[in-house]
Amino acid sequence: MPYTPHVEQHFTAGLVVRDAVIGLSDGLTVPFALAAGLTGAVDSTAVVVTAGLAEIVAGSIAMGLGGYLAGKSDVEHYASERQREELEIKQKPEIEALEVEELLQRYGVTAEQSAPVVEALRRRPEAWRDFMMRFELGLEQPDPRRAVTSGAVIAAAYIAGGLIPLCPYMLLPSAHSALPWSIAVTGTALAVFGWIRGRLTGVWPVRTALQTILIGGLAAAAAFVIARAIS
Repeated sequence: MPYTPHVEQHFTAGLVVRDAVIGLSDGLTVPFALAAGLTGAVDSTAVVVTAGLAEIVAGSIAMGLGGYLAGKSDVEHYASERQREELEIKQKPEIEALEVEELLQRYGVTAEQSAPVVEALRRRPEAWRDFMMRFELGLEQPDPRRAVTSGAVIAAAYIAGGLIPLCPYMLLPSAHSALPWSIAVTGTALAVFGWIRGRLTGVWPVRTALQTILIGGLAAAAAFVIARAIS
């Protein structure tokens, strides 16, 4: 009987999607709420577009920098914990060996069955360290380039999302006439974005689409009402 190789299909772009979700969700929501709020106060597309573009620039820089620093923190935290684990293996090998046995027992491996595994790890300190990092601390070694990629993806997604609600204000002469179009295009973008996010993450797409529309709509409505009340 011919052998058919088993190929597992896993979604491997989770971190990139997470960064894109962070950037797009804030990029669609914050400038949209700002534009709606300003429309409630003044009927000037120039003011809305100027303020919106300024917010997009500032927001993309802040969000991108936040993603970069978070990625750097992950790398530094992993390096610190790895160094500490190496030191513990050198100074307290017997205690670390007992911890390996305890970890294996959680998966149903008896003390007798775990003994050869412990001995094998003792002969390979680096593998022992990596085993403890993964199964004791639950840490995976982060890509050192991840920080730059994360910051860039978040910033770019924020800019892309932020320009969508501003497009009607760039094309129409009146802010009040541009607001319904901004609501329409942003609502559509939020629905599409939520649907795609649901498909990629395995969540029911209708639910994620409705969630993103609800969040964006509530933020814009609150900004509009507050600005209208103040003005």
